[in-house]
Amino acid sequence: MINIKKHSRKLINALVISAIVCATATSYAESMAMATEIGEGFSPYVDSKGNIKLPDDFRRAMVHLGTWFVPEGDAGGFHDVYAEATAVDGYRSTGKWPDGATIVKELRVSASGNYTTGKGVSHATKEIKQWFVMVKDTKGRFPNNQSWGDGWGWALIKTGDTAKNVSTSYKTDCLGCHVPAQSTDWIYVEGMPTLSPLK
Repeated sequence: MINIKKHSRKLINALVISAIVCATATSYAESMAMATEIGEGFSPYVDSKGNIKLPDDFRRAMVHLGTWFVPEGDAGGFHDVYAEATAVDGYRSTGKWPDGATIVKELRVSASGNYTTGKGVSHATKEIKQWFVMVKDTKGRFPNNQSWGDGWGWALIKTGDTAKNVSTSYKTDCLGCHVPAQSTDWIYVEGMPTLSPLK
């Protein structure tokens, strides 16, 4: 005679084990898919751990969005801003930065002189102070990395090592300066005329 209770218990145990195996396999597959996306399709400037590096030769490879001039202080000089052409196209189409968009801000020392255009004319020099790099992340790929959050990866890069982000926490080192631009996704777009097509 078949023991119904024993048989049912075995069936339930088998179903529970099957569910656990399926859930584990699904989680593993999702993790692998995310790892593949991060490693291959998300950004060439971000590694699998979320480390951000300065894009190579970005002045030629990217589009100049605009320039800010800060007359004095530690941040004094010219702040030139760049992004990929695809990022510009995406922003023009939707008003939002597309996933993986990269923004580079280069700070340069300024000088001034008298020219035919006027006296005390300011211009950029070859001397670079530092760079800021931001990478748009709409999926929250690096929840345990303190350089990622609020929809972006944040990096402060010094001239000594363009592959090293010296910022240890975006909330401490970066976010404060961007609070006034929170309504425009933390970016001061009013200084980026390239985001609007010529009319």
